[in-house]
Amino acid sequence: MAAPVSACPACDAAHIAEETAGKGYAGNGGEAQRIILSLPTAHCAACIVGVERGLATQPGVRSARVNLTLKRATVETDQGVEAQDLADYLTGIGYEAYELDAGVLSSTETDKRSRDLMMRMGVAFFGMMNVMLLSVAVWSGAAEATRDLFHWVSAAIALPIVAFSAQPFFKNAWGSLRVGRLNMDVPISLAIILAAGMSVYETANSGQHAYFDAALSLTFFLLAGRFLDHRTRAVARSAAEELAALEVPRAHKIVDGEEVVVPVAELAIGDVVRVTPGNRVPVDGMVEEGESEVDRSLLTGESLPVFAGPGEMLNAGEVNLTGPLLIRVAAAGKDTALHRMADLVAIAETSRNKYTSLADKAAAIYAPAVHLLALGAFVAWLVVTGGDVRVAMNIAVAVLIITCPCALGLAVPAVTTAASGRLFKRGMLLKSATAMERLAEVDHVVFDKTGTLTEGDPKLDNLGDHSEADLAIAGALAQGSSHPLAHAISTAVREAGIMPAVVREVREIPGYGIEAMVGNDQVQLGRAEWLGAASIVRTATYLKIGKRPAVAFTFTDALREGAAEAVTALKAQGCKVTLISGDAPAAVQDVAFRLGIEDYRAGMLPEGKVAALEELSEAGATVLMVGDGLNDTAALAAAHVSISPASALEAARVVSDIVLLGRTLEPLGDALATSRKATKRIKENFAISAGYNVIAIPIALLGFATPLAAALAMSLSSITVSLNALRLKGRVK
Repeated sequence: MAAPVSACPACDAAHIAEETAGKGYAGNGGEAQRIILSLPTAHCAACIVGVERGLATQPGVRSARVNLTLKRATVETDQGVEAQDLADYLTGIGYEAYELDAGVLSSTETDKRSRDLMMRMGVAFFGMMNVMLLSVAVWSGAAEATRDLFHWVSAAIALPIVAFSAQPFFKNAWGSLRVGRLNMDVPISLAIILAAGMSVYETANSGQHAYFDAALSLTFFLLAGRFLDHRTRAVARSAAEELAALEVPRAHKIVDGEEVVVPVAELAIGDVVRVTPGNRVPVDGMVEEGESEVDRSLLTGESLPVFAGPGEMLNAGEVNLTGPLLIRVAAAGKDTALHRMADLVAIAETSRNKYTSLADKAAAIYAPAVHLLALGAFVAWLVVTGGDVRVAMNIAVAVLIITCPCALGLAVPAVTTAASGRLFKRGMLLKSATAMERLAEVDHVVFDKTGTLTEGDPKLDNLGDHSEADLAIAGALAQGSSHPLAHAISTAVREAGIMPAVVREVREIPGYGIEAMVGNDQVQLGRAEWLGAASIVRTATYLKIGKRPAVAFTFTDALREGAAEAVTALKAQGCKVTLISGDAPAAVQDVAFRLGIEDYRAGMLPEGKVAALEELSEAGATVLMVGDGLNDTAALAAAHVSISPASALEAARVVSDIVLLGRTLEPLGDALATSRKATKRIKENFAISAGYNVIAIPIALLGFATPLAAALAMSLSSITVSLNALRLKGRVK
């Protein structure tokens, strides 16, 4: 069994690395290779230091850099350095690590749009303030040549800034018009262009009014809304890519009795590969030789390892725990169950992207109405004024600006930003722009069990039923195994202050347990069928000393902090709760009873979880899925909205709409209440926007609002919408 680590593995790792790190390693003169490791438990600056310094001590490592946002380490090494060795080293010092396929992830780039919007917004603000200063001189009484000079200077500042800063609206509007559609960016772009164009026309004809400041104000406020909207979109990578990257990129193929390391893509059906203890299975296939136990929690959610011997089928992504195995390939690469799961996720993500937000629905009605209204104003005033194009165009521009959907554009992002800030303080991170709206519609919550409602760490619960002598022997045997139940026994015995017995000839029987000699007696710790014991319903392992009957050590998986409170709060808000798990029926039933969940299903494979969610949806339910494992990823993507804890596998976090940053599940109830309150605020903002238009549009149509006054009125409506959104920062009732 691996030596226990302290409560702060980052500190241990940093201390070890600091003692052993040299001045750096420049390489052996050969070409470097790039290895990417996933670090799902890394969460702070100390983790960065511990991982980077720790990796620097390993032979052949040239450099290591940790990206905490992506939870990845990028390592440059000499050729021949095994990625699995580095992953095992990090796991040994307290960091869970998996190798990722760099080729699969090479197309994934850091999202730069947020910085681009911020830059354009800053440029628009700079131009707006300068043009407004020049406008003060005009308003103060500058006339004729002086006024025209200030207008031309304003044009020199405003026109290039508008052309640069408003590009996001122009591009989206053009893309929509090319396919014969109207979106919110079409009236926005038209209002900006006409405001700037009419200002140039007025300036060229020595007109008294120019509206360059209005064009810049429009651009700035609309960019602010677009930036707020983008801040709610934190999905930088595809979950399907993350799943594919978890596939083992290389395998140990048996060729003429010798092992050869080859890319998994080169394996063919019928090839034989060797999988040593501690490594993930690279293919789907049948065990030809060897016996072991495998951890299937990534794929099925089973909390306990299962026996694997000749004739057993294994899947890519499972972890071999105790003995070497020879596996005959049945499927490799894109044909494996793991890759099919990635395909399920991709399909589910595509389906979810069809969800239409409230703002999009409003825009579908609003955009054509705005254009028709402005066109009608232009034609009407052209008739009334006897063909005065300047007056008719000014009024049409004022109508376009005053009805510009800036408040509508802010209605959703202002609320979701305020709500996401509230939820962040409660330990939740929103990752999807429409997550808040979809969460508010939820009436059925589906939980995974292991690692979600429970800690996924079994604890010995009948320590007091055993004598100190038995515990000493069990503790000694358990020290020699990496099995999670053995680890639980070893920990419990150590914490009870019992010294392990002196054992000799310790031998682990892969797939069964451990045996040794104590004095003249053979002692064994392992499966019931191996020891001839009657198996009980609960999770258990068994100790046999000499010819004495085997005794059972039973275990429970502790509930995650806040699990009971979360289930109670969700039920209180009218939600039905279901537990769906790949674990054994007894374990699932136990957790369901402890939490008061009446509807529970056990033994569910990933495809079965997706099917169960589809069944609930067809019955009229709007489902929230809460899960943490690879086996939950497709279901998380298929659900109407999904949440995963921060301790979840990277792929599960990526596909989820909301991530729980802390250990507790208690904030789930507050998340639902906040989302429902946020949706109410969004609808209020739409009402404010509509009320503003009811008052402002007649004023513009009658010719009482200049384009500048229209821009100021539009800005006031935007500020009102933002202030209403800020009410969410108060207490949600």
